[in-house]
Amino acid sequence: MRRLERVAALILPPLWSNRVLPALDLPLRGRTAANVAFATGYTKLFRGNPNWLSPSGFRWGLSSAAVVLTGYAVALAIPSLRRLPLEIAVRAPETSTLEWIALHIPVGTVLAEEAIFRGTLDPVLADSVGAPVIGAIDFGLWHIQPARAAGDPVLPTILATTLAGLVFTELRRRSGSATAPALLHLAINAGGALAPTAARWVDGLGR
Repeated sequence: MRRLERVAALILPPLWSNRVLPALDLPLRGRTAANVAFATGYTKLFRGNPNWLSPSGFRWGLSSAAVVLTGYAVALAIPSLRRLPLEIAVRAPETSTLEWIALHIPVGTVLAEEAIFRGTLDPVLADSVGAPVIGAIDFGLWHIQPARAAGDPVLPTILATTLAGLVFTELRRRSGSATAPALLHLAINAGGALAPTAARWVDGLGR
């Protein structure tokens, strides 16, 4: 029974992200709500425990997020590095950048994904051989359809998000909470979404 539970826990997230959710053909707000609903049901079904209010989770998460945000700040301060985000289009589909940053990234992406993968799947796989790698690969596979929808190359996206999944899983292991990877995840995604706008603003100040 435990093996069947693990198989189901592995199959359901990529199936939802790549098949079921796209088939629903929802607008952005609908997709955010659907992802949260799926994450809630998945967490309850597999008895997840994100441990969101863990002080250790906040400490590890804020420290990790600070490193990422510092990296973004350094990139914006150096003209040769600032050109990279200047060449990236601002991605805020179907909504304003503010709503994208304030709602859809933290709730529809970060909260939902961390509840599913670090808060639930990681504990389900805890006793499995190669559990961190298996969970990280599943996280990578979750991003196949989102990469296609965004026009991003699929294989590099899978590899990048698998690597990120390994880092997030390690943060959860060290902190005992999904809050730590959630805060790092938020810093990466929100910082990346804001970087093109911030780069244009900084570039304008120098003229």
